[in-house]
Amino acid sequence: MIKILFVSENVNYIKKFDGILNKNPYDYSHVSDIGLVNDIISADMPDIILVDSNVPDLKLLYKTIKTLCESTGVIFYIESSAVDKELIKYANAFITSDMSEDLIISTININLRMKNALEMLSNSNKDLADSLYRQNVLYETSSKFAGTLDKNKLIQYMIEGMDRALSFSLNCTLSLCTEDKPVLIINSLYELSDELISAIKLRTILNYNSAFEGKKVPFEINIDTLKVIKHIKYPASRFTFTLFQYDNMLAPISLGDNCFGFVEIFKENPFTADDATCFQTIAQQVALPLKSATLYQEIIEANAKLAKLERLKSEFISIVSHELRTPLTSIKNSLDILMSGRCGEITQSADNFLSMAMRNVKRLSGIINDLLDLSKIEAGKMEFKFAPTNINSVIGYVKSALSEVAKSKGLELLTCEADNIPDINADAQRLEQVLTNLVSNAIKFTPEGGTIKISSDIVNAENIKINEYFRDEIKDLSGDYVRVCVADEGIGIASDDLVHAFDKFAQIENSLSRKAGGTGLGLPIAKQLLQAHKGAIWCDSELNKGSKFYFIIPLERISVPS
Repeated sequence: MIKILFVSENVNYIKKFDGILNKNPYDYSHVSDIGLVNDIISADMPDIILVDSNVPDLKLLYKTIKTLCESTGVIFYIESSAVDKELIKYANAFITSDMSEDLIISTININLRMKNALEMLSNSNKDLADSLYRQNVLYETSSKFAGTLDKNKLIQYMIEGMDRALSFSLNCTLSLCTEDKPVLIINSLYELSDELISAIKLRTILNYNSAFEGKKVPFEINIDTLKVIKHIKYPASRFTFTLFQYDNMLAPISLGDNCFGFVEIFKENPFTADDATCFQTIAQQVALPLKSATLYQEIIEANAKLAKLERLKSEFISIVSHELRTPLTSIKNSLDILMSGRCGEITQSADNFLSMAMRNVKRLSGIINDLLDLSKIEAGKMEFKFAPTNINSVIGYVKSALSEVAKSKGLELLTCEADNIPDINADAQRLEQVLTNLVSNAIKFTPEGGTIKISSDIVNAENIKINEYFRDEIKDLSGDYVRVCVADEGIGIASDDLVHAFDKFAQIENSLSRKAGGTGLGLPIAKQLLQAHKGAIWCDSELNKGSKFYFIIPLERISVPS
């Protein structure tokens, strides 16, 4: 019911307003002692206060009236239309002695409606301000979530966001993802006794077990082993067990089948529906980045394991290769002595077997050399001797070395070197190794009667046309390069297999490659040797029509790797 208080010492005025207001549905009262006004309005704030402008010591009420103007309607009763300017500062309306009863009631009702409208506007503005504030908190919290893959920080940002948006008294977060075992993170407004912490731990464990009822729990948790991390905002004060009478909300921190923990908050004042929505939103928002952080951590751990395995593999290859080289050298020397006839006459049959053994010793020696080169490159121990080198001289050396091999297979080995190619700063021996490998492969995979062509020219990086699989190899290159191409008429490589051409231990699967054998290390070694020269290698191929392998070396001088 609407409360109206009339302040006056005039008996006639009091009778007048008693007669008018008591007939209407108001909770009406009057007071004649100004000294009691503050006590009355402190105990029960009226909706409208009527003040007789002739009350003695009216100025004593101005401070009170000024405060009342912010929360209630203030109407002055005056004897005439002449209004004291001082009163205008404090009045919402005026009632004069000559006004009719209906006009007095209308004036009061108009002020009541105005007061109610202002209250509604104020509440609406407050709700809007609260909503905007929470939206801002949610946005800032979400931005923090997106900025880290540290699970401890993600949980911390979640708790901070809930504190800002909901002003909780106590936050209990059971984290299943920030340490090797579950940890209970307590953020409390006031200090907690050991007994109260034990009760919180028990409550948390019960909630945890209840959430996984009928399912296998990720961790077995008991009150004695559950680790607690405690943060107290105001340690000078202390909570009691009445804390459990506060309003509370509980939510899982989960995404699909992945559960990262639970969060429960307590607040002395009841939570609203908007509070619950905000609470659930923050708990859900943190789940996705926690999932990403978990996957990232798994990737880091997997990469560390792979790096360790790769290191162990390289060490094993290096050790085994060195151990194989010593007996292999002895076998080769022995075969050389036998084939020389120094140990007696060799029959035709024995010579055939000895030749077969020597071929396989050389083949095995090549495999061991490839393995040793690979292990040196991966360990960063490959030595380079950079010096002015003419690429056409390298081509000439390789052609001279492999012409007889090509001829024995019925192949023609041709060269087409560009004239006046300037020297490059390179390790000639390593470039010979690269080119020898490319030409050897071409000889190995080209059927009898085919042609292999080695060519050289100068090309600018902008004019290089390259297969889409290898675009990343030259995307950052610029300037002029010496280019070498080895073209064959061999079995070719299927389009889908091109991307794997330079993978370690990879061999393109077909009958001729299986027959030819090999370690699959030649091309990966060539690639890494060219990278040491700040160059690149790639290939174009068409199945059953042949392949073209290209490599480039920059014309400008390069620094010698340390």
